[in-house]
Amino acid sequence: MNIRIQQINVTVGDIQGNGALVLKALREAEHDGLDLLVLPELVTCGYPPMDLLERTSFQDALFALNEQLVKATGNTALLFGSIGENPAPQGRPIYNIAILAHQGKTVDVVRKTLLPTYDVFDEFRYFEPNKEIHVTEWAGRKWGITICEDIWNNQNEYNYHTYDIEPAEELRKQGAEVLINISASPFTRRKPEMREDMLQRHARRLGIPVFYSNQVGANTELVFDGISSVISADGEVLMRLATLEEDRGDIHWPDSGPPEPAGTTRTTHPTRTTRTTHPLAPFPGAEERIFKALVLGLRDYVSKSGMPGRVVLGLSGGIDSALTAVIAKEALGPEQVLGITMPSQYSTEGSVTDSEILARNLGIRLYNLPIKFIFDSFLEALDPVFGDTDFDVAEENIQSRSRGALLMAVSNKFGHMLLNTGNKSELAVGYCTLYGDMAGGLSILSDVYKTEVFRISRWLNASYYQKEVIPQSTIEKPPSAELRPDQKDTDSLPEYGILDGILKAYIEDLRPAEAIIEAGYSADQVRDVIRMVDRNEYKRRQAAPGLRVSSKAFGFGRRLPIVQRWTEMG
Repeated sequence: MNIRIQQINVTVGDIQGNGALVLKALREAEHDGLDLLVLPELVTCGYPPMDLLERTSFQDALFALNEQLVKATGNTALLFGSIGENPAPQGRPIYNIAILAHQGKTVDVVRKTLLPTYDVFDEFRYFEPNKEIHVTEWAGRKWGITICEDIWNNQNEYNYHTYDIEPAEELRKQGAEVLINISASPFTRRKPEMREDMLQRHARRLGIPVFYSNQVGANTELVFDGISSVISADGEVLMRLATLEEDRGDIHWPDSGPPEPAGTTRTTHPTRTTRTTHPLAPFPGAEERIFKALVLGLRDYVSKSGMPGRVVLGLSGGIDSALTAVIAKEALGPEQVLGITMPSQYSTEGSVTDSEILARNLGIRLYNLPIKFIFDSFLEALDPVFGDTDFDVAEENIQSRSRGALLMAVSNKFGHMLLNTGNKSELAVGYCTLYGDMAGGLSILSDVYKTEVFRISRWLNASYYQKEVIPQSTIEKPPSAELRPDQKDTDSLPEYGILDGILKAYIEDLRPAEAIIEAGYSADQVRDVIRMVDRNEYKRRQAAPGLRVSSKAFGFGRRLPIVQRWTEMG
């Protein structure tokens, strides 16, 4: 038996378009003589469909597509993820399902048993959980078909999350010869190795091979990395598909003996397909995988939203805007990226020249729009109210909001989406200005710490481009908002190496203050940073949506009240 595992990039809600992608993959598998094509979870509607699932018209369209795909099967069987109707009068109206179809008929329907309700997942809101686990008998074999969370039981990155049911174990008890999992498992910076290790443990523990097909592509905040794989019964990785790219690979499973690679077909470009006999795509390094995720996230956000594909951003000469510009150029092409530098009387000459050098290196357009006269006009208009009060954060924020107004004007005039350039460190502690530098349609770096911004930028110059694209002076200069004379970020914040360590421990690892202090951080700095994080929830609630690359990103995966009296300080 020849089996193809394929990861395709689908769009939430594009039922017709997603169906066309599935049919294309099926036709190609038929042409290549495959016996079975395995596609990811909810491939018909994309993930996460959220409250679209509550609309009966949406449900009916998916039910119709299910029938169409089943009828389209011939010699090649198709295993794909979708939704199915709950015929019972009680419970939620739909299931998260996997359909196995062959020769125009449904062979079996498997319902998802474990419905995640944590982090970015809220499946119990929509789906009825499966209560009857069974093996699927087809083509003379017993298949243990599972859907995403069904194999994450008691193996999640959050140690406190466990289930009473273990679908994989139950399927093995019923005689399953292979465990198949179709998934929509989002990317985080550490998940690829952790997920593969989990699959290997399942294979060794159960003593059967594991076939894994994962969604790839981005839908709003979530980026899916693919990395579909096949694991042997002794835990060997027989096939690993590409990270953050569409890809497909073939496995031969003889009548007797274990599965073996049958060559891998990569489709990493819309008009180019190459074949390789090496089935193990390598894991990218830490900086490369985050960079690729952000590029894919921006590209899909623009294209799947139906936007014209043009973006504008402010270039300050700083590292955050430089990295954002590089990501935009790689995602959309240099001709689609417009940079605007907006110096004030507090900007250094190097800030403008660094922006000009970066724009030349990337081949993007750049305009210089000074804001001194705009800032002076604001101060003049406000003089009856401000009077002879001291210069403080109010005047600083006027500059940021002046820049935001210019950027939004260009966005409105020419239809360019404004990219927000703020990083996770700043957003965490509120070192950003509402209706100023927080403006934008998408925040590229909102889940990337400042120290990571520096590491990715150095990697880009050294390894990706192998030349200086981001000016070295941009990388080396002390970070500054340049909103008052000789300002440095460290005037208000700890060094970023210290700040990011505290932030990661508090936000992602959920460690209490005392534990962070015991890890070696200054008690005063820990308490100050935690206070800043806690009191700036109102800002983050108004921030642009951001691309998720960590296990705890700001947005709908981290839900905290704005009005509340709890503080980690007691």
